[in-house]
Amino acid sequence: MTRRPTLHRPVLIAAFRGWNDGGQGASLAGGYLAKLWQARRFAEIEAEGFFDFQATRPQVTLEEGMTRRIDWPENAFYHAHVEGFDNEPVLLLGVEPNLRWRTFADLIVDLARDLGVELVVTLGALLADVPHTRPAPVTGSATSPELVERLNLSASRYEGPTGIVGVLHDACRRAELDSASLWAAVPHYVSLNPSPKAAQALCQRLGQVLGGEIETEELERASEAYTEQVSDAVASDEETAAYVADLESRADALAPEGELPTGDTIAAELTRFLRERERGNGGPQGSAEGSTEH
Repeated sequence: MTRRPTLHRPVLIAAFRGWNDGGQGASLAGGYLAKLWQARRFAEIEAEGFFDFQATRPQVTLEEGMTRRIDWPENAFYHAHVEGFDNEPVLLLGVEPNLRWRTFADLIVDLARDLGVELVVTLGALLADVPHTRPAPVTGSATSPELVERLNLSASRYEGPTGIVGVLHDACRRAELDSASLWAAVPHYVSLNPSPKAAQALCQRLGQVLGGEIETEELERASEAYTEQVSDAVASDEETAAYVADLESRADALAPEGELPTGDTIAAELTRFLRERERGNGGPQGSAEGSTEH
């Protein structure tokens, strides 16, 4: 911690890149909030003890075209004062660690309690069978029946593999710290494209949870451009266009309240993420089953 901010009824909002971040919807939302609120950095979690740098490699960048700088994976805390909100937001923006998840989550909970945080909210995005032409569905869950009712969310019924978000919520439960989770659905057929539509939906739902309104005009413009670009690409392939049209019909027929992801959906997404991460780090091109053992 480089300095200790004075906070009024803080709420911790966390977004991690990694498995919890389909189409970069969660990390895009978190970065947008930090920019919108002009959030100031005040603490970070040292990366050395929590990352396998062969799996999550540091990046080399050039400064002024000459000096090489190493950028290590980081998890940093920011704070902001937002007009119209009763609670001051604290943002945790970072990368899902590879190692010592329970220790990592306990560090976050310890800092949250030290700062007097009243609620922890995590942002996530999951690849799903949804069309890019419709608003991104957002599902939410909370750890206590009272919080479920107060925030108009749902009790989680999910069973299966989890990521750092699930471990963090378990740490919050053990520490008797209220927590809630918001997930936006991202079209699986454009999973490599950053989804401003998912980020916009997460910010809007987060505003409802916090009892205020979050300005999303910039994300709305980006969402319109995103929809147009993906539609142009889809139109060039007859089979894909027919598939998207079917998704649109199904989305229009569903009730506004979406269902939480099933265990099979989460498991399939985890396998896909591990496979893509292994390939991106120079690993073999085979299946991901081997990588799940590490």
